[in-house]
Amino acid sequence: MMKQARTLLSRSLCDQSKSLFEGNFKVSPLRGFATRADSSTSARGFSGKDAAKPSGRVFAPYAIFKGKAALSVEPVLPTFARIEPGNLRIDRRGSVMMTFMPASGERKYDWEKKQLFALSATEVGSLISMGSNDSSEFFHDPSMKSSNAGQVRKSLSIKPHADGSGYFISLTVNNSILKTNERIVVPVTTAEFVVMKTAFSFALPHIMGWDRILGQADTAAQGITLHPKTDLPQLGVEWV
Repeated sequence: MMKQARTLLSRSLCDQSKSLFEGNFKVSPLRGFATRADSSTSARGFSGKDAAKPSGRVFAPYAIFKGKAALSVEPVLPTFARIEPGNLRIDRRGSVMMTFMPASGERKYDWEKKQLFALSATEVGSLISMGSNDSSEFFHDPSMKSSNAGQVRKSLSIKPHADGSGYFISLTVNNSILKTNERIVVPVTTAEFVVMKTAFSFALPHIMGWDRILGQADTAAQGITLHPKTDLPQLGVEWV
């Protein structure tokens, strides 16, 4: 009976995730909240006949739904700028985007009231290195180094449950312009946190752009010249 109940819960969350994110991402301005599906299938050992041609972007967030709020995480790839013929450099560094959404009802979440927090490579490393009793806290100012600095302040806190069963992940956003102070808390289980850490470890070299360096080295070793694509990723992501 317990196993059946867990199976039904899992199916329910999958269905909810599908309806929530398919419906909102199509109309969301965060079209960059995804990775490009422009990698060549032939470069990976597949011909056009063996694999479907990629089109558009791939949306694959890892979502956690709880009673009072939901959390979605997904890598955002860096963008590159051409500095001379055949060479690229990072123009905007990648991140792991965390999206918090408060609940608006039973199994419903308010996308319009979402709050974002972009983890840098170093912050991702801090989260990956966390032990079962460790805590982490990160502070962001979206308008840092501008005349609007200090108007909006964000604080991400990760604290372990007292019984060691998981963590509380909370985001606090203080907006001095609107005079608001919002706080969204999402409790995550140990298993959910392990999934996040494992996925973050896999994504880390990609958000740093190192996958392009290593890919270039691999093709050069095989006597193949890698030409930069002309359609560089243009991710319209809110940098927070």
